[in-house]
Order: sequence, then structure tokens, then C-alpha cells
Amino acid sequence: MSTRSSNVKVSTAERSTTTTYRTTARIVGAMYLAGFVVGIGGLGLIQSILGAPDHLASLPANSTLLAVGGALWLLAAVWDAAHGVLMFPILKRHNERIAVGYLGFRIMDGLLIAVMVLVILAQIPIGSAYLNAGPADASYLQALSTVFMQVQLDAYNIAMVTLGVSGLILCYSFYRSGLVPRLLAVWGLAGYAGFLGGSVVEILGFDLMSIHTIPGGLWEIFMGVWLIVKGFNRIGLAPTDPDDGVLPGSDQPGSFHDRVVG
Repeated sequence: MSTRSSNVKVSTAERSTTTTYRTTARIVGAMYLAGFVVGIGGLGLIQSILGAPDHLASLPANSTLLAVGGALWLLAAVWDAAHGVLMFPILKRHNERIAVGYLGFRIMDGLLIAVMVLVILAQIPIGSAYLNAGPADASYLQALSTVFMQVQLDAYNIAMVTLGVSGLILCYSFYRSGLVPRLLAVWGLAGYAGFLGGSVVEILGFDLMSIHTIPGGLWEIFMGVWLIVKGFNRIGLAPTDPDDGVLPGSDQPGSFHDRVVG
């Protein structure tokens, strides 16, 4: 009777775990897609204002739009950190150091994007002061705005470097664990290597016109749809360490793996 009760408890725990990770997959997938839309929308607003000729003169009239663009990017920064938090318990089942590394770089990515947003919003008071400034002050404010735009660009590129590192960590874990098909993991490794290498090149002063972000960006869109529709492979939810596979009521190490796959 007690063995049967234990088996029921184990089955219930396994179903609960599978359901939890299925929900996590859908949330992470939705965040990939929403992050892409929010990032493109925010970037479009910001560039349309700060990229215009004599942008300081027109900035006060467009300050609300610039603030909206900054808010969208700030939302994307929060989602970047949330990725690490949501994936931590799943990645930890396979390798705790990888899970911690992914979480750390995702948080770093979010913080750098937040810094970028603050620098963008600092352009608003500069634009207001520019309208009432004399020739000497106007020249100074234009130079200050140019410096801020360079800081904004550097913060963005460094954030993309951390994104590249975190993506490589994630896709390496995907490849080793089987959480997603290995072909997708290899695509992700190549895409995030492009993020990392291209962003380093841009920090050094070469303009790649964001071409290096295309493979990784397409991967995130595809992965978002995949996680919503397919979720994680069930075999990948089993821990790779046999000792981690023992649940209350199981007689053999790795029995959780056997049950999940079966």
C-alpha cells in the first residue's frame, strides 16, 4: 500500500514538474517574440528622433515619443533579466555553474540596456536647454549631445556582447542537454557568436550596420515560436547527474529520466 502511495506521489510530482516547465517554455517563447517587437519599435522611435538633422532643435517637441522609445527598451531590459531567472531552475538540473553564468550575464545585459536608456532620456533636458541657449552654449550642448550618443552606442554594443555570451551559454546547455533539437542549438551558437564578435568589432569603431545580429535575431524569433508550440524536449528535463534523478519513492537512480521519456 505504501509503495503504491509513493508511486502516486512520484507521478504527481513528475506531472507537476512537466507542467511547470511547459509553462516556463511558453513564457520564455512569448518573451522572445515580444522582446523582438518591443526592441524594434523602441529602436525605431529613438533613431527617428536622435538620428534626425539638428535633432536637438526638434527634440522638445518629440520628447514624449523619445520617452516611449526609452520605456520600450527598459521593458526589454527587464525581460532580459527575467530570461535568466526563468531558465535558472531548468539549466540548474544539468549544470549549476552554467545556470549561474547565464543568469549573471542576462542581468548584466539588462543593466547595460538600462544605462543606455538613461543616457537616451538625458537628451531631453539637453534639447530643452538648447532652444534657449546662445551660440556658445548651443555649441557646447551639441557637443554634449554627441558624447551622450556615443555613450549610448557603446552601452548598446557592450550589452550585445553580454547577450552574445549569455546566448552561447544557453545554446551550449541546449546542445548538451537536448532541451531543444541539436540543430537549433547549433544555429543559436552560430547566431550568438555573430552577436558577440560583431559587437566587439563595432566597439572597435567599425560599422557593420547590424548585419551581425540577423542570424541570432532570426533564431530568437524561431525559438520563440518553437517554445510556445513545442516546449522543451521531455528528455532534456531529466537531470544529467544520476544522483539528481532520484525522487522520493523511486528505487533506482535515473528513474525520473525513465519516467519522463516513457
